[in-house]
Amino acid sequence: MNKIFKVGLIGCGHIAETYFRSQKYFNNIKIIKCADINNKAAKKCASEYGVKSLRVNEILRDEEVEIILNLTIPKAHYEIAEKALLHNKHVYSEKPLAINLKDGKELLKLSKKKKLYIGNAPDTFLGGGNQKSKELIEKNIIGKINFGNAIFAFPGIQSYHPNPEPWFAKKEGGPVIDMGPYYLTALVNLLGPAKKVSGRIIRGVNYRTIGIGPKKGKNFKVKCPTTYLSTIIFESNTVIRLTLSFDVMAHQRNHIELYGRKGSLVIPDPNMFGGSVYLCKKLGDKWKEFKTTKMSLGKINIKTQSSRANESPTNANYRGAGLSEMAYCIEKRKKHRCNGELSLHVLDIIESTMKASISGIPQKIKTKCKKPNKLTEQEIKKLLI
Repeated sequence: MNKIFKVGLIGCGHIAETYFRSQKYFNNIKIIKCADINNKAAKKCASEYGVKSLRVNEILRDEEVEIILNLTIPKAHYEIAEKALLHNKHVYSEKPLAINLKDGKELLKLSKKKKLYIGNAPDTFLGGGNQKSKELIEKNIIGKINFGNAIFAFPGIQSYHPNPEPWFAKKEGGPVIDMGPYYLTALVNLLGPAKKVSGRIIRGVNYRTIGIGPKKGKNFKVKCPTTYLSTIIFESNTVIRLTLSFDVMAHQRNHIELYGRKGSLVIPDPNMFGGSVYLCKKLGDKWKEFKTTKMSLGKINIKTQSSRANESPTNANYRGAGLSEMAYCIEKRKKHRCNGELSLHVLDIIESTMKASISGIPQKIKTKCKKPNKLTEQEIKKLLI
């Protein structure tokens, strides 16, 4: 039987619901207290989920809390993670690790000095969709992967989020910081680390309108680029064309496609855990479907619309898997998959993509990381209730 780690949640916004839900699936994490810079939000969250609300500084000092779950906005990730480590607590943060590489490096340095674990979303690459893709790639089904395409493109979150301004802010805004972590982590999991990136930006409209909540109808200024067109070269010499945009009403492209010498592979949505993988090995052949609905982290577990309006009404969403796997690895003194080195490398690609796209000057990726090992069904079942 696994040890149950006591978790203190900081940041009682939209995503908190998903992590409270994760306790229904994973057997070694229990959120016991919550906090938010807005004390009313913390009290509301505590009342809804039957936990105790504290001030942020109180939860950081709380001796009962073993892991801080950092669900704050991106620009606060570094500050809260640093404070958690300084208070001798392991920390697991929402993506990204920080909003710049310098801060990310400092967090890793501090975690190593304190001998504490630092983990980071996204953990969706642990799901059935990406893991089935990884299995097929590692079996050399499509041969050496030469190149591929990936895209995330939609009109932006202002229609369904009551406070969308941070997603369009100067430093921490834009689609690369918001959605890049899902795509880049999935790609690093499949292809290994990256070494170089180039790109261009497109600026969309100057103002957006909030579509929900008490500020509905209010216009706010967009302070960052909202479309990035990038080319990433991996250490394996695989080349990926990645589009990340908040300016597209609709499209019919696949999330990720990889083209190998022996075939092509369609990878499902890296923002979710499930979805089918499709393989074609000969021109004119039908695509072969590899369903993931019988995999532990690919089964459909969401059958009604969540309050997070960007979730499909029917999907596999096991967010919290990375937190659970980190807790298991803390107990067993093993290396966890959603680790600081992986998150730092993804942050490096994010920062380099933005620099390259805005300046027009290609950027070298400064950091390295190991490609994560495949997460087996046997390992997953040790974590599940």
